[in-house]
Amino acid sequence: MPGGRLTQQERQQIALGLADGLAYAEIARRLERPTSTVTREVMRNGGPTGYRADLAHRTAERRAHRRKRAAPRVGEAPEQAYGRDTEAVREFEEMFTTVMMASGMTAMTARVMVCLTLTDSGSLTASELVQRLQVSPASISKAISFLESQAFVRREQGEGRRERYVVDDDIWYETMVASARSLAQIVETARQGAGILGPDTPAGTRLENVARFLDFVVESTVRAAEQAREILHTKPESTSKPESTSKPEATS
Repeated sequence: MPGGRLTQQERQQIALGLADGLAYAEIARRLERPTSTVTREVMRNGGPTGYRADLAHRTAERRAHRRKRAAPRVGEAPEQAYGRDTEAVREFEEMFTTVMMASGMTAMTARVMVCLTLTDSGSLTASELVQRLQVSPASISKAISFLESQAFVRREQGEGRRERYVVDDDIWYETMVASARSLAQIVETARQGAGILGPDTPAGTRLENVARFLDFVVESTVRAAEQAREILHTKPESTSKPESTSKPEATS
């Protein structure tokens, strides 16, 4: 299986495979590359509908050129814990960031979210994020403000006056609930609009259908989030030896 960076010809084959509707695994098989390589390449460069081979290749060349010119900085590539492969972690971080961007996050917001998620402690200070991502404090502040507004992160008081930004097992639950609340506001607004436009008019009926659909989604989302939280976050009871229930032997 070949290693190294993708060639321009390989990127053109990826583009052709996407145009033919092939799955990432099939494209990767034909290139004799890992499926994760093809997935990361496509998601990083516009997704399956926006991928352009020439543009992707030029972008990759510019990225490689910047890496060669960048001087190594202290703390930029900390030693990986648990014997992890540093290069594999870096590649996964890039792929995860690309997927988060595809979900609607900006590049910086996605980088901050992924950085926090991949930290074993699940929390970092603003200065630690600045050092790890090599960006300005203002960029971190803006990204954190958005993530906090969407319940993706929460703040904790750290040592001294420093705040720590935290992602933990409850964050995704809180995010789902926050999303459901936003949808519930749309439901209420749509129903108000249906009443104003007239429930028997085409526009009023359309709004009522929107409200009914999203109302069902909200209820299902909250119920699923509650069930998942209860099932996945409940610690199993510790096993202990049962007390003896045998009756004492009868004496003659």
